[in-house]
Amino acid sequence: MKFFPTLLSAAAVLAAPLAAAETHIDQAAEFARLVPADAKVTKLAGDLGFIEGPVWIKAGGYLVFSDIPNDELKRWSPKDGLASFRKPSQNANGNTLDLAGQLLTCEHSGRRVAIVQQDGKLLTLVNSFEGKKLNSPNDVVVRSDGTVWFTDPEYGLKTDPATKQRVGKEQPGNYVYRHDPKTGKTTAVVKDFVQPNGLAFSPDEKKLYVADSGTPKHIRVFNVAADGTVSGGAVFSTIDKGGPDGIRVDRDGRVWSSAGDGVQIFAADGRRIGKILTPESPANLCFGGSDGKTLFITARKSLYSVPVLVTGAAR
Repeated sequence: MKFFPTLLSAAAVLAAPLAAAETHIDQAAEFARLVPADAKVTKLAGDLGFIEGPVWIKAGGYLVFSDIPNDELKRWSPKDGLASFRKPSQNANGNTLDLAGQLLTCEHSGRRVAIVQQDGKLLTLVNSFEGKKLNSPNDVVVRSDGTVWFTDPEYGLKTDPATKQRVGKEQPGNYVYRHDPKTGKTTAVVKDFVQPNGLAFSPDEKKLYVADSGTPKHIRVFNVAADGTVSGGAVFSTIDKGGPDGIRVDRDGRVWSSAGDGVQIFAADGRRIGKILTPESPANLCFGGSDGKTLFITARKSLYSVPVLVTGAAR
């Protein structure tokens, strides 16, 4: 198992200007505050399997993301291009950093949220709930109190062709969880999702947005109390092309969601501001780069970036 980057190849760069054909704008003035008029979508790497879970590592100046079917975590940097970060990865999906800068990874085949500690050891953070295995953790975010919130749909479990049932499923549903590393306690905070997927906090952490990529194809919003309990759960927005997968919130509380046709941007009141259309359907995205104003997009077999005018929320 490799933990240190091994250079594979320099990134191939293919840029196309964001002209009218590459955007759909609902609120022109607001969209202009978010995306430069001369912005370009740049292809950073291609010929991958199915990529997900981008996270920008500010301390190192590089991006880590998952190639799920190829069982590998990849690394991309402006200096070195594409490299291998860790293989095997247990079919890793979502990634994030905890308060200490340690990498947290949702593993499909590992059926856990794993953590790479400061000493480089890869350990299990959480892999069960109420004595039963998790389904296949998908995406993860960390609150400023150190608690780890993650979604657990069943996408990573194989389906029996005869019964159409998920093989090895132990949980009675597909839940959103909160895990407290200090106490080791895991709590199912929301249980009524079809396939909970991407999740993100508002800048003040009083709201939690969760994407449902099952039949609803929408993003819901929950109120979060100081003690970590949640309430509400109204539909925040519905994706009109494909479904929501990974989502991020910017510093001003706007929600950026992957969709079938690109990245869709929503104001804090749920109204859509516009879309950045992409050559391939995105699965996830994150803010990063030297100034935090690059949007990295994992889209099927390729990694893209586009400059923006805002940064992501702190968490």
